[in-house]
Amino acid sequence: MIESRVLPTDYVTEPGRIRTSTGKTLKTDEMIINMGPQHPSTHGVLRLEIVVDGEIVVDVIPHIGYLHRCFEKHAEHMTNYQQVIPYADRMDYLASMNNDWGYALAVEKLLKVEVPQRVEYIRVIMAELQRIASHLIAVGTFGIDMGAFTPFLWCFRDRERILDLFEMTCGARLLYNYIWVGGVSHDLPARFVEKAKDFCRYFKPNIVELNNLLTFNEIFIKRTANVGVLPKDVAINYACSGPMLRGSGVNWDLRRDDPYSVYNKFEWEVQVGKGEMGKVGDVWDRYIVKVREMEQSVKIVEQALASIPEGNVQQAIPKRIRPDHGEVYVRTESPRGELGFYIVSDGSTSPYRVKARSPAFVNLSVVPEIARGCMIADLVAIVGSTDIVLGEVDR
Repeated sequence: MIESRVLPTDYVTEPGRIRTSTGKTLKTDEMIINMGPQHPSTHGVLRLEIVVDGEIVVDVIPHIGYLHRCFEKHAEHMTNYQQVIPYADRMDYLASMNNDWGYALAVEKLLKVEVPQRVEYIRVIMAELQRIASHLIAVGTFGIDMGAFTPFLWCFRDRERILDLFEMTCGARLLYNYIWVGGVSHDLPARFVEKAKDFCRYFKPNIVELNNLLTFNEIFIKRTANVGVLPKDVAINYACSGPMLRGSGVNWDLRRDDPYSVYNKFEWEVQVGKGEMGKVGDVWDRYIVKVREMEQSVKIVEQALASIPEGNVQQAIPKRIRPDHGEVYVRTESPRGELGFYIVSDGSTSPYRVKARSPAFVNLSVVPEIARGCMIADLVAIVGSTDIVLGEVDR
C-alpha cells in the first residue's frame, strides 16, 4: 500500500513557495485537475475539480448531476402513491429497503394508519440487514481505496449472503419493491427466520477477522488517522448525519433519539468516534463507526427474529390511496444518515409534491471544508469515508 506523506513544515516558507533540502526556494503554481466522473475513487459518477499546489489540495469543487433520475417529479406524476416505491428503490440503490421504508412511513403518517406489529418487526429486520449490506460495501471499497484488496473480497462475500435472504423473500437482489404503504408485499418465506439466524452466527466472527486484517493494520491506520478531521461543530453546522456525524463524536441516532417503528423494544448502542487512533472525527473514526454499527445491527436482527409476532402483513387500506389535504415530513436513519421524505397531498390519488432529503448529498457538501490542505492521496481517503451514493445525491 502507498502511504501518504505530509510535507515537512520546515520545507514550507509561505504559500506558493517551497524550500528544497539544499536551501533553494522554489516558486510553485496552482493547477486544476479533475478526478472523475468515471474515477473509481469517486464512488460513482462524481467529478471533483481539484485545485492543487504540487501535492497539496488547495480547494475541491464537487460537480454533481451526472446521475439525475428525476425521482421527485416521477413521484408527483404517478397515478397513485404505491407506484412511487420502485422509484424510491433507485435513489440509494445500496439501501433500497431503507428508502422504501422511509417513503412508506411518510404516506402512512399522511393516512393516519398504523401497520400490524409483525410488519414492524419484518421492516426492522430488513432495514438492519440492509444496513449491514450497505456498510460492507462501504468498508470493502474503502479498503480498495487504501490499497487493500482482500477485505474487499471478504466484504462482498458476506454481503452475498444477505442478498440471498432478500432474494428468497422478494425475488430481487438490489431493487426490492418489498416494503409497501400499509405493510409489505408478502410475508416472510418458510425457513427465513432460521436462515437469518444462521447468517448472524456466521457473520459475527467475520467482523473480528476484518478488524484483524484491516481495521488495526498499521499501514491502514497511518493512511486514515488524523486525516480529513471533521470537527463536531462543523459537522453539526453542515447538517451532517449518520456515521459522518457520529464519527465526529456526536451521539445522535434517529432510531434512538427520534424513535420510530419498534426500535425502542431492542437493546443496542449508538456508536461514535472516540479518536482512538488520531483526532476525533478523522477518517479512521468514520470507518470504525460503520464497522461497529454492523455489530449493533446483528444484535437488533437477532432480537427481532427471536420475538417476531404472528399476524397479518398488510393493513386494510384502499387499493387507490387518497389522503386528505395535508403535508408530512418523516425522517429515518438510513445507512448514510437522515433520510427524509416531505409529501404534500391535495386530496387526489397521487402526491402533489414529494421532496427527498438526501443524507449523502449533505455529507458530500462538507468535503471541501475538510479536504483543504491535505495531500491528493488523502483526498481519496476522505471521499471514501463519506460513503456517498450518487443515485441519492443526484436523485
